[in-house]
Amino acid sequence: MDSLLTSAVAGLSAGGAYAILGVCVVFTFRLVAVVNFTATALGAIGAFVMVFLTEAGYPLVPAVLTGLVAGTLASVVVGFVTTIWFSGANQTVKAAVTAAILVCLIALGLRFTGGQHPRAFPDLVGGAGLRLAGVTITTASLVSIALAVILTVAVEQFLARTRTGLQLRALSERPMAAELLGVPVRPLALGVWAASGAMTTIALMLIAPLRSPDFGSLSLLVVPAFAAALVGMFQSFRAALAGGILIGVIEGLASGFVELAQYRSAVPFLVILTVLMWSQRGARWDEAR
Repeated sequence: MDSLLTSAVAGLSAGGAYAILGVCVVFTFRLVAVVNFTATALGAIGAFVMVFLTEAGYPLVPAVLTGLVAGTLASVVVGFVTTIWFSGANQTVKAAVTAAILVCLIALGLRFTGGQHPRAFPDLVGGAGLRLAGVTITTASLVSIALAVILTVAVEQFLARTRTGLQLRALSERPMAAELLGVPVRPLALGVWAASGAMTTIALMLIAPLRSPDFGSLSLLVVPAFAAALVGMFQSFRAALAGGILIGVIEGLASGFVELAQYRSAVPFLVILTVLMWSQRGARWDEAR
């Protein structure tokens, strides 16, 4: 029992990062109506900029800040493409565009970062945080979960209580009407992409030391990000938060069993499949009557 609890707690750090990624996916979908397949690849760009700078001997804090700027700018560039050239396209077309960009980013990223050779990512918040019931909860776990919760609450309050939040909701629900009423549609949309890119970059920096940190592996973390977002049906920030943490915990539990450890990467796919099947339960039951 103690070993299972330890394994579950070990998954909290990844779960916090998944929660951040899931909230960012929901944020982008709700406000600019884009299923963003490039989210984690853009964050990986910022994370690798940080690594290259630290490997070149630059101090960690400037390297982190520069990587954060790089990830944000990369997200803005992709946002600019979807906002300018595909503003009138439907969600399917926009999703296909981001999926195509993802493939290009992975190919280029592997080419310029040394292929699948893992890099030595610095542990930004290493060390033991606190000990409860004989189980050590790392500082990384506490920080990632705290950031996920803060991000969720901040986004909800921002959208509900600020003028810009009201404009963003108008942009997501009635983009043409919002533009006719003088709402700065494009700057707001690019701001959404920038915020999503910044938070995704932070999440990738936190989770990279726990994974095989090559560009392709980090980019494919879009799968658990989508799984977390799907728990919230791409609408609920809180459900995406809970879904991300849950996925991390389940992965941690799976790693505690020798027979299941090698299949832990399948957990997000199983979550996606389960949620999709549950969402169709009404139709299946109606057919069975």
